[in-house]
Amino acid sequence: MSDLPPESPDTDNAGPATDIVDVIQEPRLWRDEGWTARIIKNDDDDGWAVEMTREGEREPTLIGPWTMGRDKKNPKPMDKNAFNTLVKTASEFRRRSEQQLHAQLHKHVTVDGPEGSVKVTLDIVPDDDFPYADLKAWDEMGEMLAKAQVAPNFKLSAASAERWVEGGFRKPTSG
Repeated sequence: MSDLPPESPDTDNAGPATDIVDVIQEPRLWRDEGWTARIIKNDDDDGWAVEMTREGEREPTLIGPWTMGRDKKNPKPMDKNAFNTLVKTASEFRRRSEQQLHAQLHKHVTVDGPEGSVKVTLDIVPDDDFPYADLKAWDEMGEMLAKAQVAPNFKLSAASAERWVEGGFRKPTSG
């Protein structure tokens, strides 16, 4: 693939005709597979950047540097291989971010109860107006033993879970 100036049509990557209206394959804008890659001027320096935005979302998932073209002024045009790599990278970044958020919002510990192991879970609901968390206790068979609504900053630990179980599942005042 050659470095085409931004004004040149990118005929090498047009591919077969498609009925999908959303597919765009331009030197600075590609849209396909639910993603949009847009090459933009990098505000931090004289270079270029690429932003990857998932369909239906307002904010980009990923923004990174983009290669200069041969003229050292304009960006290298987007091509199918670069787009595919960006989709893979943005998807992985998104997946890791979702996993991290899930880990922050959903915690669990297992403690010994009077009748065997008790799994205690904390599920934080980050509501803008009234954030809270659900504290739940489960027996070894997966039956819910108790549920209490607690503050979203409740600290679930083995010690706080043991206190809750030993206290007969009365609503904890703090973690």
